[in-house]
Amino acid sequence: MNDNKNTMRDDVPGQVDMLVAAGRSAEARATAQSTLDADGPDAGLLLALARAHMAEDDDDHDDAAERVFREGLEAFPDDIALIAGYAELCARTDAMDRPGRHARGPVLLARLRELAPHSVELQRAEAAGSSVSTSAKNTASARRMQSFDTARAFADAPTPQAAAAQAAQWAAAAPHDLRLAVLAETTGALAAPGRTWSRLLLRRGLEYRFGIGAVVALLVVLRLTVLPTVPYGVATGVGLLMGLPFLGLRKHLRASRERAAERIAAAATVAATATATATATATATETVPDEEATAAGEGFGPPELPPVPRVTPREYAFAGAGLALLLVVGVTAYVSSLAYPRYDIVAHDTFRGLKGFDLQEEFDPFAAVPDTEREGSTARLYVAEDAAPDAAAEYLVAITTGDFHDLRESHVYDDNGLVPSDMAGAGTIHETWRAEAGPYGSWMRCLRYTEVATGTPRAMCVWADKGSVGMVLFTAEDKDQAAVEETARSIGADFLRPAAD
Repeated sequence: MNDNKNTMRDDVPGQVDMLVAAGRSAEARATAQSTLDADGPDAGLLLALARAHMAEDDDDHDDAAERVFREGLEAFPDDIALIAGYAELCARTDAMDRPGRHARGPVLLARLRELAPHSVELQRAEAAGSSVSTSAKNTASARRMQSFDTARAFADAPTPQAAAAQAAQWAAAAPHDLRLAVLAETTGALAAPGRTWSRLLLRRGLEYRFGIGAVVALLVVLRLTVLPTVPYGVATGVGLLMGLPFLGLRKHLRASRERAAERIAAAATVAATATATATATATATETVPDEEATAAGEGFGPPELPPVPRVTPREYAFAGAGLALLLVVGVTAYVSSLAYPRYDIVAHDTFRGLKGFDLQEEFDPFAAVPDTEREGSTARLYVAEDAAPDAAAEYLVAITTGDFHDLRESHVYDDNGLVPSDMAGAGTIHETWRAEAGPYGSWMRCLRYTEVATGTPRAMCVWADKGSVGMVLFTAEDKDQAAVEETARSIGADFLRPAAD
């Protein structure tokens, strides 16, 4: 009878662990505490109770876990599992929040090294401060542990199917272990036909993400330097398209975690029912241990999975490479923002068979343009050689050059920008529109109006890029918008030349 009761008591820590893994921490604590109250202290039960508190990830429960560990070590001062568990709690404690508890960690580790210098418990406790918690349920740590374990299983196995079969055997041998259940469900899902790409992303996700970043960075640099007319949306779209495969992988991983949680919950329910039945039977009659069942439980169990590091050297390396990419893009963007095209102005004395007159002393439409220089400006009027003194001019051209890298589209398109919309003078404006953008972030605004003094139909276009600002007025009786824009651009090209290096 006593042997049977001891056997059932030995099963309680496993049931408590299963309840914790199933997310039923309160029930797990109640089960452990009731057994302790009924049968007295037990190292395994005390450890299970402490871990049930730690699973809440709450300051009050961490305090309660510490009290349990201290109670356990008073009764079992040399139990390596209790010492290791307490050391893990201390290592994961914020030194600023609980400095005393955090400081006790090294002392516990030193004691553990004396008692079990090469034990798995020592390795796990030493890695606790730099590894993710095994009690995480659906957090970044849980996803990281899942990816780490699954990638390692696939890397160590000869085939994906072999990895899935091995993980299934481990999970069956330890039905209370959520980590093994997640591993079994994940390897089973990703070992299925057609999941090669998902397995590759799982094992080489860092490289693939860095590749996406490199491609996007290259497109941005090209946009900033030699392809200024290409929208930034192209780089964004390429990055999103290349990142789509990760959505499928995340879906498989999330579904596997959910199935594992359901498996653990079902196992916990079955174990609780079996314990209740066995307890009732034991009180009625003495049960002889089943030799076959005992024999079946012997042999090799599942391995102790290694701690999952919070950050690996590979991740540090790729993070450094990513920062280098950001630096390249940032420097390129900064240099590009300061860059501007250099022009020389060609002030024609005659233009397209017309005679030119210098208006620079009387007419300065660019007084509001910052950083403009008089020697880098021109304003000229062009009329026919035999035109009457009061004849309407065919062209008026005003251009200034300089470093205008701070100019924005509002300087051109707003009515109170560089050249107000009433520059057409006393005339009736018929339409105003934005012209197509050009290189170097250039903008152009055009309008069509009728000159009141002469009744002449005219068009005016104002443009600006980061190296020049210009305005042209010309007769435009039959020109549509495209023709007006083309005329304005051709005039600008006749008066501006790229500066010689």
